Amino acid sequence: MQNTLYYGDNLDWLRNRDVFPNAFVDLVYLDPPFNSNRNYNVLFKGQAGHEAQAQIHAFTDTWVWSEQEFNAVKLYKDISEAVKDALEGMVKLAGRNALTGYLVMMAPRLVELHRVLKPTGSLYLHCDPTASHYLKLLLDAVFGPENFRTEIIWERTSSHNDAKRQYPNVSDIIFFYTKTNKYPFNVQYEAYSETYLRDFYRYVDEQGRRYRLSDLRSPNPRPNLTYDYKGYKPHANGWAVSREKMAQLDTEGRLHFPKSPNGRIQLKRYLDEMSGSPVGNVWSDIKPVQSQAAERLGYPTQKPLALLRRIIEASSNAGDIVLDPFCGCGTAVVAAEELNRRWLGIDITSLAIGVIEKRIRQIHPAAQFAVQGLPDRPEDALALAERNKYDFQDWVVLKLGGQPIRESAPGKAVKGPDGGVDGVIYFEDATGTHKAYISAKGGKNYGVEMMNALDGAMNDKGGVIGVLVIIDEPTRPMRELAARSPLYESKDNLGNVHHYSRLQVITVADLIAKGSAAIRMPLHYEGQTLQTAQRGQRKEGEQMPLLGS
Repeated sequence: MQNTLYYGDNLDWLRNRDVFPNAFVDLVYLDPPFNSNRNYNVLFKGQAGHEAQAQIHAFTDTWVWSEQEFNAVKLYKDISEAVKDALEGMVKLAGRNALTGYLVMMAPRLVELHRVLKPTGSLYLHCDPTASHYLKLLLDAVFGPENFRTEIIWERTSSHNDAKRQYPNVSDIIFFYTKTNKYPFNVQYEAYSETYLRDFYRYVDEQGRRYRLSDLRSPNPRPNLTYDYKGYKPHANGWAVSREKMAQLDTEGRLHFPKSPNGRIQLKRYLDEMSGSPVGNVWSDIKPVQSQAAERLGYPTQKPLALLRRIIEASSNAGDIVLDPFCGCGTAVVAAEELNRRWLGIDITSLAIGVIEKRIRQIHPAAQFAVQGLPDRPEDALALAERNKYDFQDWVVLKLGGQPIRESAPGKAVKGPDGGVDGVIYFEDATGTHKAYISAKGGKNYGVEMMNALDGAMNDKGGVIGVLVIIDEPTRPMRELAARSPLYESKDNLGNVHHYSRLQVITVADLIAKGSAAIRMPLHYEGQTLQTAQRGQRKEGEQMPLLGS
């Protein structure tokens, strides 16, 4: 099985038995929207490390009731009577509203996730108190109450500013279920608290090693282990070890002999040999992704890598398959790659897929994975543009290595006053950081007015290169305008001067075939010497060949 990112509705993918057969996944982690009735935006950072001014709408965590969807779920061929009864009961209790609309959305997805899990598989569902108690009932209906393992409380922050009329909400909830009672579980450990260390590990030996003392008495009467050792009497139950083992511990310097001959010999337990305290179901040692954290992407609801490492290490082994059907910015799949697990991720936005793809390639350059569902032919790009123009624009911008630009409005994403600009690429040369603007058009009717609009937007925004991306071949006037466009003069770190067309037009076919190399512009790779793209450079006054000729 190849590691894969899937773009699209996770229910559509999960129902595809050729892609997601029965019982082949070892671990599912899902962090679905919480029904928080909020809009979430992504903040991007520029290549030079500055925070980009633009932000882009990522998703709206708002649900509505649909009687049609409710009836469709009840007719779902794989849904059990227990799940139907649970849904109907919660609708009767809570009414037909956003909350129960959310539960109707979740029900068939949980059914499919249960189907794809191996008999030894585990599932962790991450949520908050908005709907956690209802989700628990739904999970009981899908997995069976007997397969509920624990409710994990993740203390994501120690304070909050919503304490005026209620207790501050400082934690998330993670439900842990298994498909059967046979499942892997690797105990995780956390560091001892300072109080614990102070109270128990009070001793330091000649080598500076810290240790605690524990008794050596047998928990039960053991006549065969009742012996004197160096004049010290055993407990009435006998020693916990044989005479031979006692002598070995003595030779290794692991015994503490009391000054009084009536005292008991004790065992030295060294701190540097201990794993720590077994992790319980309250996790307060993992902090959220802070604003200055190196792993922060600016993606809404991003979870820390440490959280996913713990879950994956606890409930899977090397080579196992990890699935995240709401993969967002990809923390679960990045952690799975790091821990030598195979992985699958699904997300409904091309923005998320692009963010994850870039993140994996930056952190794990040697990682091998596929992306399915995004266009690999011009006709696929046209279909995407017709289905969701914002996903098309994000796909174009991210494939070119840029940052999407789109303002957000309550409940929906809207175009801002951007002059047709959909994304920006920050690049550097010897004169500083500059911007190339991208405009993606998914329609079939093109004209030079699009290029003129892009040119005007570049002037307003201080861009030096503008790239128009279209589905079909450009018209001859568009190609002529691109060929006549002024030159941007770039100087590299060696003092060489290079020239690039200020206004460029490329097709989706170029984009699919070449990716970011389809643009003629200076290239800067973080941490490396400035490099320039040799393809497409021209001398001042030299005409570029007409695109497509």
